[in-house]
Amino acid sequence: MADTKREIERKFEFTKASAARRGVPDLTGTAAIAAVSDQGTVDLDAVYYDTPDHRLAADGLTLRRRTGGADAGWHLKLPVSPGVRDEIGAALSDTVPVQLAALLRSRVRGAGLEPQVRLLSSRKVSHLLDADGALLAELSTDTVRAERGAATAAWTEVEVELADGIDPVLLDAVEKAFRKAGLRVSDAPSKLARALTETETETETEAEAAAAGAGAEAGTGAAAGPEPRALPPADPGDGTAGAYVLAYLREQRDALVALDPAVRRALPDSVHQMRVATRRLRSAFKTYRKVLDRDVTDPIGEELRHLAAELGVDRDQEVLLERIQTHLEELPRTLLVGPVRGRLRTWNNSRRSGSRRRALAVLDSARYLTLLDSLDALLAEPPLCKAAGGRAERVLPKAVLRDYERLAGRVEAALAMEPGGERDVALHEARKAAKRARYAAEAATPALGKPAKRLTKAVKKVQSLLGDHQDSVVAREALRGLGIQAAAAGEPSFTWGVLYAREESLAERGERELPAVWAKTSEPGLRAALE
Repeated sequence: MADTKREIERKFEFTKASAARRGVPDLTGTAAIAAVSDQGTVDLDAVYYDTPDHRLAADGLTLRRRTGGADAGWHLKLPVSPGVRDEIGAALSDTVPVQLAALLRSRVRGAGLEPQVRLLSSRKVSHLLDADGALLAELSTDTVRAERGAATAAWTEVEVELADGIDPVLLDAVEKAFRKAGLRVSDAPSKLARALTETETETETEAEAAAAGAGAEAGTGAAAGPEPRALPPADPGDGTAGAYVLAYLREQRDALVALDPAVRRALPDSVHQMRVATRRLRSAFKTYRKVLDRDVTDPIGEELRHLAAELGVDRDQEVLLERIQTHLEELPRTLLVGPVRGRLRTWNNSRRSGSRRRALAVLDSARYLTLLDSLDALLAEPPLCKAAGGRAERVLPKAVLRDYERLAGRVEAALAMEPGGERDVALHEARKAAKRARYAAEAATPALGKPAKRLTKAVKKVQSLLGDHQDSVVAREALRGLGIQAAAAGEPSFTWGVLYAREESLAERGERELPAVWAKTSEPGLRAALE
């Protein structure tokens, strides 16, 4: 795969024809801009690809094949935040490069990518330089012609893209200068979005004329077609429990799809966030089982569980390694006996071998794509139960409190046990119940407001404490194994024993703190506010 570049840019358009005739103002003296260097004009020819129903454009992604200019080739742009995108390039070829197609698989699936719009641009380029002649930003003025079938559109836009490492405050200063000259920030997030919008009316008019002509030729006066399928309410504004639950499920489905390319690119925390989305979906299916038919949701939940488990192979090892490394670095040098860092590297490499390839294979599998299709189908035609039509403020609290009671039972059972292996298992089960209760309250917050938000925050503290305890249990088992491996290789195992004892102490402290943390969660006021 070619280079990945982060673009921080702002697009502008002229507010009036008179402003367009005057052109872009001289930015010399604006903020740190000491000079504007003309780089000439270049002609660009770009064909934008998307699915027939424009799935990429709907999510703010663009895929183009462009000739002309210094960076001819394929470019995939992924949104990061407003005004910030990651551009991933690949060499010029006749078909979509496989490495870019993989990053789009969660959205495209079996729909296929086809040319949608052609943009012909004449680009005038200038460099904005500081007093030392260093590049601050690139200023481009594009005269654009969009072609979409027989429909066309034309406009002029101005773009300022920061050089690497430049403070985005420069864009604010440029925007202020542009406003005085009759330019404003463009409403369109990209050229493709503007092209689709500005050619849509003409395309629709042509389609309507064709349909009318076909109807007249058939002697019907209009083209007959199937009645559109009515979907259940998707807007929580109708106040039903079903609407709120479906809105939450859509949010998690969208997160799952959006995180797919991040996982493929190995971006920090992406695997963790993708697993969280799968857990939230599974928890919602279980918590709101009186809203959605479990005969439909249970099989999807099992597929989500499988996906989270496969993704977790690499993530769990990463978390475990970070914990051991952190505690190792905190030890005084006098307690580091033997080649402990080398032993840790060997151990980690042996456990992580092939785990990333395994995760990518899962994302490329037909099973995973079928799961995404199943989620789409569920959201398109939800298997709503009777409770789905009830008012959210009456239905959702019952579901949240049911999960809370489940958590309470597990915490209290674990606290009643003597310290040891059985208690560790019980606390782990309580941790899983805490996650489910937290996600239940989180999903209900848009409908129930502050009471659900307070419960989410309280349960999260319990989950965090129990999570740290479970991490300590797992770490102790790993440290025991490292000690055995070191001894078998003739190395001192002293340091591994020290770390084991430290983990044991941390776990005991967490168990002592749990009753107080749980007491805050079980305050009657928290429950009463939901009842």
